[in-house]
Amino acid sequence: MVHLQLLLPLFPWHRTIRVWLKRDSGQYWPSIYHTMASPCSAMAYHHDSRRIFVGQDNGAIMEFHISEDFNKMNFVKTYPAHQNRVSAITFSLASEWLISTGHDKCISWMCTRSGSMLGRHYFTSWASCLQYDHETQHAFVGDYSGQITLLKLEQNTCSVITTLKGHEGSITSLWWDPVQRLLFSGASDHSIIMWDIGGRKGRTLLLQGHHDKVQAICYIQLTRQLVSCSADGGIAVWNMDISREEAPQWLESDSCQKCEQPFFWNIKQMWDTKTIGLRQHHCRKCGQAVCGKCSTKRSSYPIMGFEFQVRVCDSCYESIKDEDRTSLATFHEGKHNISHMSMDISRGLMVTCGSDRIVKIWDMTPVVGCSLATGFSSR
Repeated sequence: MVHLQLLLPLFPWHRTIRVWLKRDSGQYWPSIYHTMASPCSAMAYHHDSRRIFVGQDNGAIMEFHISEDFNKMNFVKTYPAHQNRVSAITFSLASEWLISTGHDKCISWMCTRSGSMLGRHYFTSWASCLQYDHETQHAFVGDYSGQITLLKLEQNTCSVITTLKGHEGSITSLWWDPVQRLLFSGASDHSIIMWDIGGRKGRTLLLQGHHDKVQAICYIQLTRQLVSCSADGGIAVWNMDISREEAPQWLESDSCQKCEQPFFWNIKQMWDTKTIGLRQHHCRKCGQAVCGKCSTKRSSYPIMGFEFQVRVCDSCYESIKDEDRTSLATFHEGKHNISHMSMDISRGLMVTCGSDRIVKIWDMTPVVGCSLATGFSSR
């Protein structure tokens, strides 16, 4: 039987939660299901205790307990967590806390013993995704404004540690690796950013290989690989076990930093030189502000995270060798609009759910190259 957390897909238009069991025939059949009062929007499953927490559009979170044979689902309690759709849930067994985010622009943490609210913190935008460090009680919250807020949760209060800004679109997915203390974020700007939280370096890597918003990510610590899925069905496996270059911050200038021709807002230089201002672009390799004539080339540059062709200035283009264009990721077609993804890393299995109401179970061992049970295998 595949781990249960892979077999409880939630669709935002469905009002049921289902447990699917693998029969002797190899087919999956629904064992039990429960109908909810409101459409399901988020879920967390604790494998060891077989406890399920299901968030709904009405802001409530319902807790269930699954029997050992997976043929019975017992209702435990309802938590009044939010005033609007629940977007993400995590459960901490050590503290017996239920932490969640919602479209009421807040993160809440509740006591699962008493069902009472412990604390709330509000943001300026809808809170869209959540990761939690169980040891240090730090929470990472992504929102629709493109920001990620790092919070330290206490029993009845919290403090804001820092805010991470780097995406140009809403944050759609987060993944926290407590071993290397790295945070990965996916966004509607089609990009992934790796943040070095432990080293306090902020943004360290920008990865661009998707052509639609990144819906889900999972970092595999053992093999140093990042798996990401996008809304257009793209599945990418990134090799993070190499030394990569950080993409430069874009420089600002009133004129092209190559030919010194003024940009269109530089009225004084246009008047002095009697020239028409040019449009500003940026070289993705050096970050300089350049005009179109000085950046006529396009190139991939995987070591900096650019897996497809991007604008580079002509001088940087000449410095990129053919071997520098060798891809550092593999790309696969999910063949459905992926809205959710979950990895069972120990078995090398991945489950994707799509807006087409189809659930797919993938054997990722040929791509990922190992399982925790067997260790590394040849690639």
